[in-house]
Amino acid sequence: MTFNRTLLLAALLAAPLALPVSAEAKPKTDRTIAAVDTDSDGTIDLAEVKAAAGAVFDKLEKDADGTLDTKELQGRVSRKDMKQADPDNDGTLDKNEYLALVEARFKLADPDNDGTIDAKELRTPAGKALARLLK
Repeated sequence: MTFNRTLLLAALLAAPLALPVSAEAKPKTDRTIAAVDTDSDGTIDLAEVKAAAGAVFDKLEKDADGTLDTKELQGRVSRKDMKQADPDNDGTLDKNEYLALVEARFKLADPDNDGTIDAKELRTPAGKALARLLK
């Protein structure tokens, strides 16, 4: 009887190993990359990022004045970053200033300077800062 229990226990423990790998067991593709990656190559380049950021700017820009203030930015940018990204010191970012900030963050998130950001790079602090501007 002990031998049968041992075999049963061994079979139960090995069973999950024998099952085929399901889609749920595979790593998930980063949602930001999936949303921004228009050429479906698994990475995002600066053109894709800027296109997505432009659409985000348009969506956030509620009062039709052509700029984003801190309220419209909804915490995507710290006060320090806002000050650095606002060269005319008017307390807002126009689309060009917003896209310049996006480009600066892209460059920080691309430490190997290959011109693309993959899921691993997007999970870094610099990548997460970029991703906040794309949501």
